[in-house]
Amino acid sequence: MGTSHDLTLADGRVLRVHDSGRGEERTVVWFHGTPQTGALLAPVLAAANARGIRVISYGRPGYGGSTTAPGRTIGSAAGDVRELAEALDLEQFAVVGASGGGSHALACAALLPERVTEAVVFAPVAPYTEEFDWFAGMADPTSLRAAQEGREKRLAHGLTHEFDPESFVAADWASLEGDWSTLGADAGAAGSASPDGEVDDDVAYVSPWGCDPAEVHMPVLLVQGGADRVIPAAHARHLSGLLPDSALWLRDSDGHISVLEALPAALDWLLDDDA
Repeated sequence: MGTSHDLTLADGRVLRVHDSGRGEERTVVWFHGTPQTGALLAPVLAAANARGIRVISYGRPGYGGSTTAPGRTIGSAAGDVRELAEALDLEQFAVVGASGGGSHALACAALLPERVTEAVVFAPVAPYTEEFDWFAGMADPTSLRAAQEGREKRLAHGLTHEFDPESFVAADWASLEGDWSTLGADAGAAGSASPDGEVDDDVAYVSPWGCDPAEVHMPVLLVQGGADRVIPAAHARHLSGLLPDSALWLRDSDGHISVLEALPAALDWLLDDDA
């Protein structure tokens, strides 16, 4: 299952880092969704190990042992990943992210062009905009709407908010009962440990990123479920229009979790892009 360690950053914060420790073909930095601890999940490790890919992940601030950083932006991830890369002697790597982790992966691609070679993102959150109805199609947008009113409002909202099971389609529940069961368990652990990571993620999603996706000039693969009721397909379509060199795989029957079943094929795309 790899190793885990704490990395102390220049500003004194701690980042909990996870490393599969294997991989002759490529190195990938994995960006987790909301909420997650950042620990390496079994299906991610299985798909990566089968392809000779080393996977490194970390808990964003407020998750899984990483120090909370109120006021962080999506783009703030680039500074943390730069320090992580320097500590692990990573000259170049691809970034892969799920859900809001995909947004953070894209920010690193924009801000670390000397290190990031490609990006693969599953069901990413697009930058907040009024160019399209950003909330349309979300089964329960209340947490993100509360985040628009600030961190304290989002914290208060979380005290009474409960997950809406209608956010997931049947394919999502099937994935959570199958190969991606560890994702559900990890999300539960992250959510019960502290609200800080999830709250600060949500505030970041509805705030300026601190970078421009149009500045991502390496190849990007967007993988999106057409039936997604958490982050609807309009977000991936909007990002596809912003990214100069992107491909969009739209999987009509998939929701927010089941789209991750495409991870092996997406990693194959990543390796094929190197050829």
